[in-house]
Amino acid sequence: MRTTIKKIKTLTFSILFIVALIACNSKNKAPTKVTQKETSQNNLSTVIDSINSEINNGDYGLIDRFMVIQNDQILADFKYEQDYETIVQKYDTTNHQYNFNSIDWHPYYKKSELHTLQSVTKSITSILFGIALDLNKEYNVSNKAMPLLNNTNIDLKDERKQNIAIEDLLTMRSGLQWNEETDHNDTTNDCFRLESSNNWIEYVLSKPMDTIPGTRFVYNGGGTVLLGKIISTITGKRIDQWAEEKLFEPLGITEYYWKETPDGEIDTEGGLYLKAEDLAKIGSLFLNKGKWNNTQIVSESWVLTSTSPLIKDVKPEWRRDMGYGYQWWIPEYTDTGKSKIYGGNGYGGQYLMMAPEYNLIIVFNGWNINYEPEKSTWRVLQDRIIPTLKNE
Repeated sequence: MRTTIKKIKTLTFSILFIVALIACNSKNKAPTKVTQKETSQNNLSTVIDSINSEINNGDYGLIDRFMVIQNDQILADFKYEQDYETIVQKYDTTNHQYNFNSIDWHPYYKKSELHTLQSVTKSITSILFGIALDLNKEYNVSNKAMPLLNNTNIDLKDERKQNIAIEDLLTMRSGLQWNEETDHNDTTNDCFRLESSNNWIEYVLSKPMDTIPGTRFVYNGGGTVLLGKIISTITGKRIDQWAEEKLFEPLGITEYYWKETPDGEIDTEGGLYLKAEDLAKIGSLFLNKGKWNNTQIVSESWVLTSTSPLIKDVKPEWRRDMGYGYQWWIPEYTDTGKSKIYGGNGYGGQYLMMAPEYNLIIVFNGWNINYEPEKSTWRVLQDRIIPTLKNE
């Protein structure tokens, strides 16, 4: 049952957001919250209010947060309270970090403000990989993956497995046999099996090859798990420590949670929790080409390459010409390959989407895991907001 839905207008929130971003330069300055009077002067506010009304009416299912930021101004920040304890009663609520109906773990981490990002975690893993390569020039995306996994139990009888490059993992073209297209609770789903296993690296590497690396896109969270392990090999640090030092601390992200696997690895395919306003900082970092507070956090070249449609038409059943970069989706791009929209996409409705032409960031947190709502927030930027901006 949906409880009270409220727009965050409090002075306290504005102050906290400003304090969190106070060190940023003019390109990353603290977003200034505008008043309803100011935003109502253009058509965008009308569209935003309409979307909020539809969320309120349940058209988009269970939504927890909706933010719109343009030119460093928060145009909208809506928080929706859901009674998940009641909602999930009819489902298995075993308290386990990979039971998605356990309210201790999902969608918020133990009733904190930290929200599960699910596969948006992959996009942040990609950023961390870019930083690792920026700071360790002896490595690049052409390096073979297997020697960097430090695993003596790898079966390399299939020469194709030896030839998997880092870039193949980044672009979901490893060639490993993988099925992640069915319902997550389907016991034949490789993501379900991965998250149920005791040794994630071995599970992924035990999968046989079915295509030549670099030739075919197959969505594969296991490949991102391998990327996390390779980051540790390159940097000598577990990825959560690397993230804290090289990404979170510079951006002023002081609170986060990252799931740990039974064998002590960090879940780089879907285990990160952040506050929505901190996720928006990631969007700002990328709109400013990897720079924050006059410091280059990740190279501009990595940002550009990561968010370019290196592979085109990867999901024709979703939409023709959907592109994919280094763990980032590109739902709209020009004939010359310039990305008009790019974003991270996570299970249940976690979206961080950017439109560089309009200096625009959208954040959605939701938790639609047990049924499909009438409308998808994934389409809001393309179908509702950008057409409005084009007409202004």
